[in-house]
Amino acid sequence: MNEVNSIANSSLFSEFSIDDKTKDDPKSNELGQSAFLELMITQLEHQDPLSPQENTEFIAQLAQFSSVESLDKLNNNFDSFTNNFMANQALQASTLVGRSVTVPTDRTRLETGDVVTASVDVPASSSDISVDIFSESGALIDQISLGIQPPGELVMRWDGMNAEVNGELLDWQSSHEEGVAPGVYQFKVTTNADGESVQLATALSANVNSVTVASNGGLVLNLAGVGAVELTDVKQFNE
Repeated sequence: MNEVNSIANSSLFSEFSIDDKTKDDPKSNELGQSAFLELMITQLEHQDPLSPQENTEFIAQLAQFSSVESLDKLNNNFDSFTNNFMANQALQASTLVGRSVTVPTDRTRLETGDVVTASVDVPASSSDISVDIFSESGALIDQISLGIQPPGELVMRWDGMNAEVNGELLDWQSSHEEGVAPGVYQFKVTTNADGESVQLATALSANVNSVTVASNGGLVLNLAGVGAVELTDVKQFNE
């Protein structure tokens, strides 16, 4: 695991540098502090000796220069704060590599000896909830009947051979006595509502393979069997 984290951290801070992601292209029409000062000095050197600049105008320019200097320092401090914040956030996110998170999706990858956790939002009017599990090729692998469930969050755990709902083992036998092979599986959860079959929203657990920084500075988790998912879309961090 240390080797995985080392590789992830190296990739995170070299290929996806925080500075590179937040650095703006220089704008040719911006007037910086040094350019403003040079312009003011040039103006003083070439002023008309018979009609020199009045004190009020000079003081106004000095005040304007002071404002430019203050804004420049403020921008530098804010950029430094932003970079430090993002670097700290990225470092914390990199510790998720190898862990499991739950995200809104209908497919994930099951590894040998692993368990997939499915979180389902059950509406108030529902009955005969069933779960169809498909292989990556689209073949139906298993059908699990959950019967009538109370409204709210339903949590199902499946290891390819057994299933439990809300912590209780189901009296259900998989058609695969030895369990299914490791791979990507799709979950389709349906119920009968008002006489019609309705598919329910599902969130599944998935392992974090790596963490990257998006072009907008946001953090993206690369999940096994799912793909790229923004950190803000994570519903739960699993133990």
